[in-house]
Amino acid sequence: MEIPEVRHGFVDVAGVQVFYREAGPRDALPVLLLHGFPSASHQYRRLMDALGGRFRLIAPDYPGFGHTRVPDGFVHSFDGLADVVEGFVQALGLTRFAWYAFDFGGPVGFRVAQRHPEWIAALIVQNANAYEEGLSDLARKTIAEPPAELFTLAVTRSQYEDGTADPSRVSPDGWTLDQHFLDLPGRKEAQLALAHDYRNNVKLYPAWQAWLREHRPPTLVLWGRGDAIFPEAGAHAYRRDVPEAEVHVLDTGHFALEERLPEIAPLIARFLGELDADEVDADNKRA
Repeated sequence: MEIPEVRHGFVDVAGVQVFYREAGPRDALPVLLLHGFPSASHQYRRLMDALGGRFRLIAPDYPGFGHTRVPDGFVHSFDGLADVVEGFVQALGLTRFAWYAFDFGGPVGFRVAQRHPEWIAALIVQNANAYEEGLSDLARKTIAEPPAELFTLAVTRSQYEDGTADPSRVSPDGWTLDQHFLDLPGRKEAQLALAHDYRNNVKLYPAWQAWLREHRPPTLVLWGRGDAIFPEAGAHAYRRDVPEAEVHVLDTGHFALEERLPEIAPLIARFLGELDADEVDADNKRA
């Protein structure tokens, strides 16, 4: 049995101390794991344990999330998050990688991909929406007017458990740690700014769809059909712009990895293993 070593550290990006965790061989094609709301890179701990022995997995915390620290006056917006992730990628010297997008990872990742299409070797989408039909009535209502209870423990927990087939398979550690970070000084203000900015992501959907049509990266779509935020239609919509996309819909909710990792990890391993060996670029090796 191979148990990967997981490394942790910080990278300075224009004064933002970006925390990240990394596992896997440094000469392998990197996989950039972009987390969702209200979580952070810790949501990928089990995936790293499952696949970190074979693939190079890198998961940063955005500003306003997890262990990442921001200077006074940092403006929290999705453009700002993308700026920091772009700088993080450059600081690590990555020039080609697969991109795993979950939830907020979609808006952040698509912005980076538009700026640097040459970076993107493949795309793994897990409940990261880019289509109007992928917005539930609840999502539209929340985007129009973020509710006061959005950052409470009850809502944080519901994002993990709603729509799951067996809630006993979902560890309470995830939502407990998320809530810890949400309750830190200044974090709710940062999250509220992002919640109000989310409507700008919807306006960018046509541009992201055009990017997919133009570049058509190898794409694996994984989706929890019980997601109350982004319904199943959002998964199938990717095939409109990337007809070759592989789509798997699972009986779970929004945080699909929490309940369905045993099914999802092999799908990801096969998908990454089938990428052209030429995608592994020596420039991605870190000293």
